[in-house]
Amino acid sequence: MNARERTMALLVGGILGLAVLFFGGKAILVKPLTELDKKAAGLREKLDKIKAERRAYFTAETLIKKNAQHAFGDQVDQASAKSGEFLTQQILASGLRESDFSRLPVGPRRLRGASEIGWNVQGGGRFDDVIDLLFLLQESPYLHRLESLSMTAGDAPGQVKVRFRFLTLVVMPAPVVDPIDLTAKYNLDSPERHRYDAMVARDLLRPYIKRPPPGTGIAKAPAAGPAGGTPGPESFRIVSLSEWQGQPEVHIRDLTNQKTVRYKPGDALAGGTIVMVDYRPMPMPGDEALLSYSRVILRLGTEYWAVERGRTLADKHRLTTEQLPPAMPTL
Repeated sequence: MNARERTMALLVGGILGLAVLFFGGKAILVKPLTELDKKAAGLREKLDKIKAERRAYFTAETLIKKNAQHAFGDQVDQASAKSGEFLTQQILASGLRESDFSRLPVGPRRLRGASEIGWNVQGGGRFDDVIDLLFLLQESPYLHRLESLSMTAGDAPGQVKVRFRFLTLVVMPAPVVDPIDLTAKYNLDSPERHRYDAMVARDLLRPYIKRPPPGTGIAKAPAAGPAGGTPGPESFRIVSLSEWQGQPEVHIRDLTNQKTVRYKPGDALAGGTIVMVDYRPMPMPGDEALLSYSRVILRLGTEYWAVERGRTLADKHRLTTEQLPPAMPTL
């Protein structure tokens, strides 16, 4: 091997040596750095997660403290008693009678961080007074929820029956919070309440009244039935089946002459005799998906017939033996 060849061999060997040193050093130095970068990225991800959990914790803490400030109490018994007293106050403030409402306790039901309690409320009264009650409850500053609300026509014109659940929460364990003023923002004189006046004015729950024949309007003189005869049974509607001093009464509206007549058991009606007023919930004839809560029972000869509240005498239907009350009075 001559000098030139040795020089070339040394040069190639040097280049190969430098390449080995370069890639070997890179593997030795870069790999730990890459692993450090991965660890740093993982730590940053964990830190971001911790920060998010911290923000969520403080948000939840603020919400819990706010709920605790608006709660009826920090103990189940205390909150139950106070919420029941609150319901009574709102019933009276609405112009309703406390004796017309029943309140059955609900719960407690254990939730995560709280107990749910409340009342099943059922009662009735004038339509506008019931709207007042629902408005006062809904706008109450106390922690609450209204659910399962239903409203049906009452036993007399302008009267309604209502049922709903009034629920609240007891935070457990309750945090230490500063008391706040829980005065309601709105009252019955507020413009927000008068937004519901149209519901009362239109009497949305009034039973359907069949349009009287031409010439029998209220503004005109009472007219006789067809061909000068007396009004038919479709002109007499049962508007109330209430009790007075323990005695049932049947109030029938004469749609032709626009007057209401009161009957009692033993009186003659619709070609028969009034036997009793039946208050059992039963399927509404012709619409079995609905329930009828009262009806007057008539005896025509040896048969018994019934007319549901809100319907006319033309809608009377014969009762089968199975449909009769367990104890029928004798007249």
